[in-house]
Amino acid sequence: MKYLFKYILTLFLSLFILGSCSNDFLDEVVEDQYAPETLRDELGFEAAATGLYNHFSTMYTRTDDQTLLGVFQLGTDITWAPSGRSNGDARPYFDYTTLTSTDWASKKIWIYLYKMINNANILIENAEGGDAQITAEQSKMYSAEGKFFRAYAYNMLATLYGDVPLLSEPVKSARTDFVRNPISEVNSLIVEDLLYAAQNLPTIDDTKYEARANQSMARQLLGEAYLRTDEPALAEAQLSAIINSGRFSLVNSRYGVHAGDPGDPFSDMFYVGNLRRSQGNSEAIWVLEQENPTDVPGGSTGAPQQRRVWGGSYHDIPGMVPADSLGGRGLARIRLNDWVLYGLYEDGDMRNSQYTIKRQHYFNNPGENYDPIRGLPVPYAQNAEFTLADGSTINIFEADSVYKYAPYTLKWKQFDDRDTFGWGQWKDFMIMRLGETYLLRAEARFKQGNASGAADDINMLRNRANTSTVNASDISLDFILDERARELVGEENRRMTLVRTGTLVERAKRLNGTAPRADGNIETTNGLQDFHMLMPIPQDEIDLNKDAVLEQNPGYN
Repeated sequence: MKYLFKYILTLFLSLFILGSCSNDFLDEVVEDQYAPETLRDELGFEAAATGLYNHFSTMYTRTDDQTLLGVFQLGTDITWAPSGRSNGDARPYFDYTTLTSTDWASKKIWIYLYKMINNANILIENAEGGDAQITAEQSKMYSAEGKFFRAYAYNMLATLYGDVPLLSEPVKSARTDFVRNPISEVNSLIVEDLLYAAQNLPTIDDTKYEARANQSMARQLLGEAYLRTDEPALAEAQLSAIINSGRFSLVNSRYGVHAGDPGDPFSDMFYVGNLRRSQGNSEAIWVLEQENPTDVPGGSTGAPQQRRVWGGSYHDIPGMVPADSLGGRGLARIRLNDWVLYGLYEDGDMRNSQYTIKRQHYFNNPGENYDPIRGLPVPYAQNAEFTLADGSTINIFEADSVYKYAPYTLKWKQFDDRDTFGWGQWKDFMIMRLGETYLLRAEARFKQGNASGAADDINMLRNRANTSTVNASDISLDFILDERARELVGEENRRMTLVRTGTLVERAKRLNGTAPRADGNIETTNGLQDFHMLMPIPQDEIDLNKDAVLEQNPGYN
């Protein structure tokens, strides 16, 4: 056996050496070709569609990009950037003097959206190719899902960048010849895709899974797109179809996991376990579902950071411990500005209640050596007030109120006692709800001269919030944008809204200011100019596009 083994080993080595002398290893293998999967059966199409949702979620769940989330809120009219808390990707979007064509956030968003477009094009091409082993009804549904996400990506690109390359087929080989199509062509594809999606997607009650695309999602996005292209009558028709469908209603009564606790209907919508339609949220149109991966393997595509971005960083005070009653552990990458906190809401507005905006805090470890009364305490009554164990209240140092004990939205509140550090925020995302549908329709009606109808829509929300109603004479675009802030702060992509309405520069400068503050923070409109309405085309995309000219947006070097 010993000699037989040595013989076999020698023969193997000889064959290996002879094979190694071949020139095959010198043959070039091209590995930069895109090879879209050919989808055949329902299982393949389900996998491709699921991949679209997975990719969509990554904008919300990227663990490495806490500051990217701030890009959509900072430099607008609603937030400040506390010193040292909002650098990285976000900094050029509140210190506009540093925003250039090599901006990282612009590049990441561009790549993310074009990946979504290519994935959608693969699904659409296969669904409409005629070779798939699925029914005609399934073909339309998968094509509609793909077109919804393609339209979503192009609507975001058109809003943030203007003219962009238009790709309606998968990219199957490396290309360096992209050009920017006129925004009118991009808008035409968006409308075409969303009309198809609204016609062929199931109703929200008939979706295979609750989180999958439905007709109302397509109609809401189409209504927003029509407003951007100044076609308010068409927008109103789409939005009215949602409101009049009988499938949705504003949340006006307590419900869900904390219905028996102190609170109000508005805050109920944002508790963990309350966001989904199946959990009692009659307003929900589109909810991005998330689960703690510890409980549900694969329940999240990353570790969402919204609570860290929006929540106060009270744990930075010596002795403070992250707690559910304080909203979980936050880092205050952004801070609600004074206009939102002290000038936006009327007294008694439910959307400004203690259950939605955290204003009153407490020391949950009073034994630690931290005495805010000693030294030279600065009364700061317009900021957070603190309750001691004996029920008395104190004021705190002004510096503490910048981000440690600053008031913050509780819409992203989430706490898990298994993870007090708060690595990720395991909570569903409200992407679309009926409250915004009414606001979009109010805008559409106002743009058609129907201020009375716009007031009716806004009063639906103000009645729910137990605040004063308004008349036709009160309605203006500014008022509608104010009302959007009252209703949707912490939910909407504020930058997208202000760019879409052409109001970013004026409102940001008026409501945030431009001068450095006394505490050393740069306010979030430093260097803001009209050309900043659009983001820069990523310089890498321009440089690599060697066979055609990919033009830069004006104002960027």
